[in-house]
Amino acid sequence: MRHIKNPPNPYNKHSAEYIGEPPPTKLEVFEETATKKMITKAFASDWEGGWRYTVNCYRGCVHGCTYCFARQYHEYLGYGAGTDFETKIVVKPNAPQLLRQELKKMRDEMPHLDFSFATDPYLALEAEYKLTRQCLQVCLEFQIPVAVITKSPLVTRDLDVLTKFKKASVFFSMPFLTKEKSNPFEPYTPVPEARFRAMKMVADAGVEVGIGIAPVIPGYNESDIPGLLERAKECGASRAFMSMLHLDTDSIENYFVEKMFERLSPTAAQKVINTMKRERGGTLRHATYKDRMTGKTEQWEVTKKLFNFHAKRLGFNVRQQVTEDPYHTSSNFVVSDQPIQQSLF
Repeated sequence: MRHIKNPPNPYNKHSAEYIGEPPPTKLEVFEETATKKMITKAFASDWEGGWRYTVNCYRGCVHGCTYCFARQYHEYLGYGAGTDFETKIVVKPNAPQLLRQELKKMRDEMPHLDFSFATDPYLALEAEYKLTRQCLQVCLEFQIPVAVITKSPLVTRDLDVLTKFKKASVFFSMPFLTKEKSNPFEPYTPVPEARFRAMKMVADAGVEVGIGIAPVIPGYNESDIPGLLERAKECGASRAFMSMLHLDTDSIENYFVEKMFERLSPTAAQKVINTMKRERGGTLRHATYKDRMTGKTEQWEVTKKLFNFHAKRLGFNVRQQVTEDPYHTSSNFVVSDQPIQQSLF
């Protein structure tokens, strides 16, 4: 039995605390019919092209990853960034219809679409609602290149759609090599081995596959990087990227730290905090968007070198680099012999 635990919502004037034991949580599903648009233009890092266009069919996520940056978006709805994010799931049932309407107007302006970055597009509810599948089918009609990033093997259900795209890729988010290592931070996600099996199925179907080692939690999972890359390569992955843990708000930071002390030994939890503070200049939070991807110590530089060394050794990210538009089909290209952390395209 889980109990309701939410940091104070900064957008609410008043907050309340339970006197005594808080009530147990229960999964609640809400259908949002007031949605007016599905495509979100979000700022991304320079190596991702500066902008990202995303589609999110759901709000909230039952995977319960304690580090998830999307927790803050639940606060915009009046919910909490803690247990509410994991148990109050908002579904957008008209997502496919809205996406089709938007693409009719802006097809020529849409270089690609990502599914998704606020919540996993393949939550368990997707098995029933099939909203991600329907949205992929809409993209197929317009031949919009797509990328999917997920922690769920459910993506293999839609291989019949993904294999019809001229350009499609699937990235599996895999920060930890074992379930024991992931439990404190990803308590309700499919086990890593299930994700590796799904990765192989997607690759065997002919769809480009990648691994996202994100987040790297300094002081905790750097040692998993070589093993993750090796297993991903065995399963057919050809692309890889990594990023450092970033805690975007006070609410996420509070929840992350609280859960870490609940699930790790005090020594291990304090080690992560101390290491993160060294990387962030004395705090757990990054100062700017650019700082999300960078650390301040040699330890982070060693981590990047570890990733780059094994990515190059295994042949990740060495592909035809188009010299102009990354979606242009010209045969002019240069071949890079250096592993680079690429965009999802």
